Amino acid sequence: MKIALMNEFSQAAKNPIVLEQLNAVAGRLGHDVFNVGMNGDNDHRLTYIHLGVIASLLLNSKAVDFVVAGCGTGQGAMMSLNAYPGVTCGYCIEPSDAFLFSQINNGNALSLPFAKGFGWGAELNMKYIFEKAFEGERGLGYPRDFYESQSTNAGLLGDVKVAMSKAYLDGVKAIDQDIVKHAVAGPRFQECLFANSQDEAISSYVKSLI
Repeated sequence: MKIALMNEFSQAAKNPIVLEQLNAVAGRLGHDVFNVGMNGDNDHRLTYIHLGVIASLLLNSKAVDFVVAGCGTGQGAMMSLNAYPGVTCGYCIEPSDAFLFSQINNGNALSLPFAKGFGWGAELNMKYIFEKAFEGERGLGYPRDFYESQSTNAGLLGDVKVAMSKAYLDGVKAIDQDIVKHAVAGPRFQECLFANSQDEAISSYVKSLI
């Protein structure tokens, strides 16, 4: 699995802490991690609005399989990511949230609060969240005998989102292009997208903005 981590400006200083815990879990499970957001206060500035753009580009192009995002509360990043077709982002405060989202909703992104409640033992909470998010088989249902209805509803929700949305690239092109241009300007994002994208139309669109 390819996993992208992205921090926005207000929590950029937390990036090394989160990245260390994510790498520890992902490395043990054989997953690759791409740190595509801000890795410090002096990095290319991103807001949670930009996180939605770059997460959607990476997921819809299949450059990555999963996104770990967040902001101060985690709410803004979650709403930003969920604005796009092809992205199903859950809100995660503790390990049980990650486990239940993985088993019941089987989405492809998580948004975490990197300020609210981020105190003593925060790095342990991050580690346990990532373990529950990425260990074992996903989408098995919880409790297990609820699998059929939960799987059906997750699929139906995805169908509703597609029906209510424009075609992905049409939608991105309808956004203020200055927002998109700023979002895709980060070199680590570009490296991840162009090395792993399976959608030439998305890659070409991003190249046209750079």
